Amino acid sequence: MNVAIYGRKVNKQNAQYFMEFLGVLKDFGWNPVIHSDLKEVLVKKIGLSKNTDEFSSFKDFQSGIDMSFSLGGDGTFIQNVKYVRNSGVPVMGINMGRLGFLANVGKDNIQEAMDRVYNKQYVHQKRSLIRIETENEIFGNDNLALNEITIQKKDTSSMITVHASLDGKYLNSYWADGLILATPSGSTAYSLSCGGPIITPGCQVHILTPIAPHNLNVRPMVVPDHMPIKLSVEGRSRRYLVSLDGNSTSISQGEEVTVHKADFMVNVVKFEENNFLDTIRNKMYWGADKRT
Repeated sequence: MNVAIYGRKVNKQNAQYFMEFLGVLKDFGWNPVIHSDLKEVLVKKIGLSKNTDEFSSFKDFQSGIDMSFSLGGDGTFIQNVKYVRNSGVPVMGINMGRLGFLANVGKDNIQEAMDRVYNKQYVHQKRSLIRIETENEIFGNDNLALNEITIQKKDTSSMITVHASLDGKYLNSYWADGLILATPSGSTAYSLSCGGPIITPGCQVHILTPIAPHNLNVRPMVVPDHMPIKLSVEGRSRRYLVSLDGNSTSISQGEEVTVHKADFMVNVVKFEENNFLDTIRNKMYWGADKRT
């Protein structure tokens, strides 16, 4: 069994967990296939063999990879998904810090979690993505996002106006610092911090959440995810910032961005006790009396 491993940071605090994870794979007789940048670091820091298999592109997942693991936080998990894409390869996140929404297997439970994976005691949770189109295809092949697309002002402190249409019909013009278009996965990320609703992963919706809107009666809106959404920006600046899960570039005033639901979903490995409701309750301290 070939197991892809993705991570972005190896330090004194987490190196032992990478070693433990690789040790578990060796005990199982599974072959690690490590991201090329991570492999280079692990060779230097923990003495990983230079002959270890590696990957560097989403094309490497089209055949020969059976499962993929991210070791880090939710951001690391999201970057891992960009390699997995439409391959159908199941992906699981091992969190190196605090409890995550996506990478929610604790670093102290690696052996237990991997034993359950080995015995196939898990389920696949489907997560949707969004895909964007622009006239110049500014993101190239990296035009997918698991969490959100964000349009924001770039070189000015003045508000911008984001014009939005839904399924070919005019929806609204948002006078704000920007606009977030999030998936259910992204409902617990940037959108949540801007007052957006929490959406369970199985819902087939997108969320439009304005960033600091000028009109207080403009609220976040939940729309069906099968309807394409067109966005364009105007304001005092000539250039504006477009971000896909933190991967940012700029667009010109008036340039249209069309957002679709991706035509595939990602298989996220979940255990029964790591369901979304438990994660959100623990993360948000719901039902806990924190009064002193």
